[in-house]
This record gives sequence, C-alpha cells and structure tokens, in this order.
Amino acid sequence: MNDPSQIKEKTVASTQRQVYRTLWRWHFYAGVFCIPFVITLAISGAIFLFKPQFERWVDHPFNQLQVSEQRATPNQIITTAQAAYPGSKFMAYHLPETPRHSVVVSVSAAGERIQVYVDPYRNQVLKSIPYADQFMQQVRSFHGELLAGRFGSVLVELAACWALVLIVTGLYLWWPRSAKGMAGVLYPRLSKSGRVFWRDLHAVIGVWLSAFTLFLLVSGLPWALVWGAAFKEVRQWGAEPVVQDWTQTQAQERASWRPSIVERIDLPEVVIAEAQALSLASPVQISAAGDDFKVSSQTQNRPQRADVWLNRTGEVVKARDFADKSVVDRVVGVGIAAHEGYLFGWFNLILGVVTTLGLVVLSVSGAVLWWRRRPSGKLGAPAPIHTPRVGRVLVGLVLLLGVLLPVVGLSLIALVLLEFILLRRWQTSRRWLGLA
Repeated sequence: MNDPSQIKEKTVASTQRQVYRTLWRWHFYAGVFCIPFVITLAISGAIFLFKPQFERWVDHPFNQLQVSEQRATPNQIITTAQAAYPGSKFMAYHLPETPRHSVVVSVSAAGERIQVYVDPYRNQVLKSIPYADQFMQQVRSFHGELLAGRFGSVLVELAACWALVLIVTGLYLWWPRSAKGMAGVLYPRLSKSGRVFWRDLHAVIGVWLSAFTLFLLVSGLPWALVWGAAFKEVRQWGAEPVVQDWTQTQAQERASWRPSIVERIDLPEVVIAEAQALSLASPVQISAAGDDFKVSSQTQNRPQRADVWLNRTGEVVKARDFADKSVVDRVVGVGIAAHEGYLFGWFNLILGVVTTLGLVVLSVSGAVLWWRRRPSGKLGAPAPIHTPRVGRVLVGLVLLLGVLLPVVGLSLIALVLLEFILLRRWQTSRRWLGLA
C-alpha cells in the first residue's frame, strides 16, 4: 500500500506545479500585453522626471532681462497679457523668482489656457504658448493618456494594473526552489551566453526593481481614471469633505481652474509684495478667490506645497499647508512627490531614472526570451491546466483582483469568456494560443 504521507507530498507537489504553470501563463500574457506600454511609459516617465530642469532651460532666454528702475505694475502686466488675446480672461499671475525673470500670466482664451510671458520693464509680450502645447505637458499627457483622452487613460491604467500582476507572478516564478548559490538569483551570470544570460538578466533585474516598480505603479493609481474615481467615491463615505489636489483626466484639471477665472482683476502691488514675503516653494502663482487672492505653491515636492489667502491690503485671511490635509491626502501627496522624483532631492531623481531604464531592459530581455523559445506557428504561451483545485484558486484570484484592481478583474473575466466562447472554437486560434 502507498504511504499516506507520500501520497500527500505528491498531491502537494502536483498542486504546486499546476499553480506554477497557471501563474506562468498569466505572467506570459501579462508580459505580452504590458511590454509595449512599460517601455513607452518608462521612457516618458523618465523624461518627465526632469520637468523643472527642462522648463528652466526653455525659459532661460526670458529670464535674463535687463533690470531697470521703471517696472510695470501687476495690473499693467495683466492688461498687456490679455491684450495679446482679445476677449481672454485672467487665470493666474506667476511670481517671478528673480528681478531678471519675465512675468508669466495665465489667461483663458476660447476655453484654452495660454501662458503669456511679459517683460515687466518694457511691458511687452516676449512669448506665448498654449499650456497644453508645452513639451512637458505633452509628455505628461502621453504618460497618462497616450494623447488619446479617456480611452488612452483606461489603456494606461489597464497596463499599469496588469504590470502589478506581472511583478507579483514574476516574483513567484523567480523564487529559488532548487537553486545552488545566488548566481542567477541575486546577480546575473554575465559569463554565460544565450538563454541563460537573458534569463538571468530578466530575473535579477526584475527582483531588484520589483519594490521600486510596485511603488511607482501603486503611487500612480490615484491618478488613474477608474481606480482614482472609485478611490474618491469610497472617500466620500467619510465624515470629512474630500478636497484632493490631483486629477484623473485633463478635463478634470481644466474644470478645477474654473472658479479662479475672471474677466478682469485688480491686483494691488501690496499683494505681490506680501506674496513674495511668504517665501513659498517656487513656482508660486496668484489667482482670484472671490474678493481675496489665493497664493499657491506649485512645487513638485508636494509636502512643501501651501496655499495662503490674502485680502486686498495684503493681510492673511487664512492659510493651509501640507500638515492641514487629511492622512490619506498626505500619504498620496508623499507618493506623488516620490513618483515624480522630488521627495528627497537628486537621489530620488537618480532612483527614478535607474528604475525606468531598468524597466526598459527588463521588457527587452523578456521579449528576447520569448522570441528565442517560441515554437514555430505558435504564440508560445504555457499550456493551460484545468483542474478543480486550480480552478478554485483562479476564481479566488479573480474576485480579489476585481475588488483591488477593477480593470484587471473585468478584463480577466472578458478574456476567459473570449477564450471559452470564441477562441477555443477556431482551430487556428486554438493551436496558435496553445489551448488544445
């Protein structure tokens, strides 16, 4: 008779193999879908990390002005900016960082936000550009929406959420079960060639970057269209009103500006002087807030942001800084600041660049591994295993993903239905996808 302990061990080993193969299949399909998005989002994200430096370089010619004693008043500067776009409305006055800097005035013309650069000494327009046409805004739009609006935003969110699945399943597949030593586990065997080299490069880079990549993906979820909207809706259940300073779409960002848009504004010089005396983290802008003026820091390092309301005599009406936000907003703010590379200085930037470049290498090595092992006439996905035990695990994971990552749960249900209703019925697709 068979030893019950041996039967149990064989059953456990068989289940582990089935789960391993199922998760390997998920990892494969997640990789096929995510690789193009990971590469494009990693590159665009790496570029956006240097937004302040790039914008200082672009604006350099307009920030080397000859200083003179005669300087236009804030109202004269605003009038000049609005005159460049007849019928435009005032949005914001950006405080120059030094006397040699031009003054940037944001105006709304035909529903579009325009940045107008004005020489305060000659009271002349030096440059104007639609806010959305600025290079870094284009990069941001591509990074968050692929320049395709809400549809692009959903695609990016779907890729980001499946990338989370990709990382978790990758770690499970990487976990050393019979490895001898740390070669190929914690460091690649660079002396090897062929499949071993690419496998080590993929696995080792993946495990070292996993924590940082998970952080980037999770910290980006509040911006996502579906997850971010659901997150905001859940927060509405609380007792405190929800006032978040991030948006899910460009349309929401434009809507957030509407309360501050006015036909004309009378901006006293004393308000400018007091706003400069506040020494808020730059860039700083002044907008209308009813009968008062709102002075806001727009620094990339969100924990340093603050809003101060001044009346017409320059007196502080009220103030709000990072410490006044709710715990959730502070956590998200710290996450966004680290995501954008400005929470802890240059090291944060370097860490962001290393992570994004590593993701590109990870994606390329994964594609090479697939290309080298793909069978002729087939996609090369691991064959599915359908057993009651694995089926229960799959259903449990779908339910969990449906709660935590709705777009993944919905897309997984759609894929399962597509496979069983359509793809399995076609011999060509069944053979190519390895469903036989």
